[in-house]
Amino acid sequence: MSVFPKISLRPEVENYLKEGFMNKEVVSALGKQEAERKFETLLNRLSHPPSFTTVRVNTHLASVQHVKNLLFDELQKQFNGLSVPILQHPDLQDILLIPVIGPRPQNSSSSNTVDLESRDLFLIPSSANNCCALDQPLNSSAPHFFSLENENLPSAVVTHVLNPQPGEKILDLCAAPGGKTTHIAVLMHDQGEVIALDKIPNKVEKIKQNALLLGLNSIRAFCFDGTKAVKLDTVQNTEGEPPFLPESFDRILLDAPCSGMGQRPNMACTWTLKEVTSYQPLQRKLFTVAVQLLKPGGVLVYSTCTVTLAENEEHVAWALTTFPCIQLQPQEPQIGGEGMMGAGLTFEQLKQLQRFDPSVVPLQDTHIDSLQDARIEDMIWLANKDCIGFFIAKFVKCKSTKEKDVQK
Repeated sequence: MSVFPKISLRPEVENYLKEGFMNKEVVSALGKQEAERKFETLLNRLSHPPSFTTVRVNTHLASVQHVKNLLFDELQKQFNGLSVPILQHPDLQDILLIPVIGPRPQNSSSSNTVDLESRDLFLIPSSANNCCALDQPLNSSAPHFFSLENENLPSAVVTHVLNPQPGEKILDLCAAPGGKTTHIAVLMHDQGEVIALDKIPNKVEKIKQNALLLGLNSIRAFCFDGTKAVKLDTVQNTEGEPPFLPESFDRILLDAPCSGMGQRPNMACTWTLKEVTSYQPLQRKLFTVAVQLLKPGGVLVYSTCTVTLAENEEHVAWALTTFPCIQLQPQEPQIGGEGMMGAGLTFEQLKQLQRFDPSVVPLQDTHIDSLQDARIEDMIWLANKDCIGFFIAKFVKCKSTKEKDVQK
């Protein structure tokens, strides 16, 4: 059920989103009424938190089971013995899921207000790294809680899709706030080299601090503009610092700057249409750099935390047309839905994408009593579907681009 009103957007922004979600291909496949219903459901979903809080365990420091036990004990202490289930994700072994309980209407017939009890568990935005995503941080003195990172589920999926391997050289082209950077290093057992770039100095320092805190020695973070990360002067010696020679990296993650229209909960967005649509040129510049820096046979993963067609499926269509040297690849794990129609991609290409679409499940509030009899399979399904809006595309570079300039 809906507790909060739908997200408040400027009329021109809402119309822009509606045009994307009700494009000719979608309406032809679903019908106008169903397409409009899904769009309205999306707007309502964006103002509500996901059904589960996602906590990633830094397995470089502790086992998942050990942290799960500590987290369960700490939750019981903070919430007066309340027994909240903590689930380990079956396809993402380093991920723990905690149901979000509340908000909900008051039971009293004399009031229609929303009841925000002190025991309700809520989502904190994922920028709050290294703490559990509850309505208050876990006791900072509790042992091993620095081995937790609050991370939206699709943000953890994208690093597994990248599938970093020990000994590889990997680039996180737009790395801040750094959660995916540390996840890459952990998945490759801190063996190899992880280069993290970002333009904002204090964010780069935060990445360095997190790497130090987590004991990850493979991470090197630089304050550098990703659009300028290709070395054009081969005579200049930068000694492993940016810019880099073409075809230097085995894998590249481009978690691109975007309009962020998939973030939840988001009660209102005051951005103008010009602001919402301003990211596409930057995304294309960064993607061009990523293709140049990727080795033949290397993997490039592109992701956003937005729901717009232009920044997601249309970007993929542009990339495949612009760079004949790359091909779409199937993703593992495949947890999100297929891509959205409307960008001219084939059905097979759409199946190779992952779009996390909050509109696929109806709004519902969670009560602690309802969790007691819930099947684990049903809770995992809900966690997979009821998350932030997110998009993932995986490419492989089939041939070298050294011999000629990359098309622009």
